[in-house]
Amino acid sequence: MFPSGTGSIFRSGGGGLWSAPPSDVAVSVTVLAGLAVVVALFCTASRVRLKSPWSRRKRKHALSLHQWRNFFTPDGKLRDGGVKLVKKVRSGGVDPSIRAEVWPFLLGVYDLNSSKEERDIVRSQKRKEYEKLRRQCRRVIKCINGSSKLNGDSCSFTPDTDSPSSEDVVSARESLSSEERIADSEYSDDPSTLLLNGDDTSRQNTNADSKALNSDSSDSDSSEESEVIQSCPSCEGKEKNDPDMTTKDDASPLRTEVQSTLSSEDFVTWKRIIRLDAVRTNADWIPYSPTQAEVSDDRARRSAEAVGLKDYDHLEPCRIFHAARLVAILEAYALYDPEIGYCQGMSDLLSPIAAVMTEDHEAFWCFVGFMKKARHNFRLDEVGIRRQLHIVSKIIKCKDSHLYRHLEKLQAEDCFFVYRMVVVLFRRELTFDQTICLWEVMWADQAAIRAGIGKSAWSRIRQRAPPTEDLLLYAIAASVLQKRKLIIEKYSSMDEIIRECNSMSGQLDIWKLLDDAHNLVVNLHDKIETSFSAQSLS
Repeated sequence: MFPSGTGSIFRSGGGGLWSAPPSDVAVSVTVLAGLAVVVALFCTASRVRLKSPWSRRKRKHALSLHQWRNFFTPDGKLRDGGVKLVKKVRSGGVDPSIRAEVWPFLLGVYDLNSSKEERDIVRSQKRKEYEKLRRQCRRVIKCINGSSKLNGDSCSFTPDTDSPSSEDVVSARESLSSEERIADSEYSDDPSTLLLNGDDTSRQNTNADSKALNSDSSDSDSSEESEVIQSCPSCEGKEKNDPDMTTKDDASPLRTEVQSTLSSEDFVTWKRIIRLDAVRTNADWIPYSPTQAEVSDDRARRSAEAVGLKDYDHLEPCRIFHAARLVAILEAYALYDPEIGYCQGMSDLLSPIAAVMTEDHEAFWCFVGFMKKARHNFRLDEVGIRRQLHIVSKIIKCKDSHLYRHLEKLQAEDCFFVYRMVVVLFRRELTFDQTICLWEVMWADQAAIRAGIGKSAWSRIRQRAPPTEDLLLYAIAASVLQKRKLIIEKYSSMDEIIRECNSMSGQLDIWKLLDDAHNLVVNLHDKIETSFSAQSLS
């Protein structure tokens, strides 16, 4: 069959099995091994080149009103448990016209599997709980004012557990109107008035290098004080072993009902800083909230007087009204979560939510949902912040060892220069619209995780990058990596990098940033997660 003298390549034997000489076997194995390497390299390259939902080719339009309506069944339930909703928002965000309807789902106010009837019950209950918190705020302020008129005695606060009164059945907008009708005497002789005009000695920066927090492009229009994000003095030593504080949140929606007393000193501090920050909030939200932008001067001033707002005459009516809403909601949150209370930077996170959600109680509960993840940014011990900075550092180290070694030379490998980005979730570096887009994508990831979407290998392959609680951190790392050449070639100190990071405002392409973040998640997510899991076990 084969030419003589050449030797047969295949020989029969061994029960019909085909075999070959050892030399031929070695050649075959080598060829197969080579092919395997080529295939592996091709697959790896393909994996790296996977187009993210945010690439120019794959990017989809924002969730539209028509799509949003089609997601629901006749009884008002989201089809397929909200999977399509989450994926759609994750890939393109939400159309501005329906944000107020969609955000409560993304932020966990409503369960993705809830019916319309169930949501109506939740809405009514949440409105009542918010109204109870607002009554408690007024009671605390009245107590503080009364004690300051006497001998300076401190008054303790016991949470209100009474049955709902007639105030509970009004809407949040009507609630603010009712507060406007309360006599201004509750706010006269307000001890915080003196603090507003005095030394700001109660503010303390918990990090030695406050330069990372300063910014020329802050969320404030005031130049009277340096813009820093600081931790609340009253938070020290609390909740060290539970930075995310998730257990009580689920057990009791009204957090104040599990607290025994609240120091009036704490509340005076929160009250003063809330009013400062509310008045200084900038106006970039106005084009995105036409209804609030058209509020009358009389209405705005009545709202300001109702919450004891001071020093607002330089503001236009819509900004006065917005500031008054921030005060009411942030005071309620300080009572809802007294472990954190209020710290500078929280108004940055609330302002976009208040601009979109026109009802105070709805804005409050969306903010509560947002803060379940973000609240550890405002802990005095900075456990949450340091963990996040460590993750950013780890991402940079794994992705770009050359850049990381340069940061080590500058003693900046702890990535403290992105401190502000972490604390206020890119709010100072992005425009209002960009901030909303990033947050919606981030909230969709978190909603997917809460609902158990994207856990299987199949869904992870389809989604390319798995949903992650830390998408923000990958985006922050991506923003630093985009500046790698400049950092390596031009900067010789961490101060210079801080100034560069603080000057990014308006210069970032949010979709390019998300696209780069996607590539980091695809290639590094499992490695980063494994690394931190191992550390927690050790």
